[in-house]
Amino acid sequence: MRYRAVIKQSDGWWIGWLLDLPGVNAQEMTREKLLESLRIGAQDMLAAEVPFEPESTMTVVDVPDPEWAQAPA
Repeated sequence: MRYRAVIKQSDGWWIGWLLDLPGVNAQEMTREKLLESLRIGAQDMLAAEVPFEPESTMTVVDVPDPEWAQAPA
């Protein structure tokens, strides 16, 4: 899977976060380590077990691709 990441260098550190997985963010000394930390954070988040409460319902929400992701006609 691919996720969009915002990364930048600030005060000698590389910082970044995944737009598609809120809560996955990292700070590292190099760009390469930052990208690896974001990968690990995404894997950890996706592997986390979410407790299901009996009175809850799980469903899927369809969201159309944003205009920028659609192929040109």
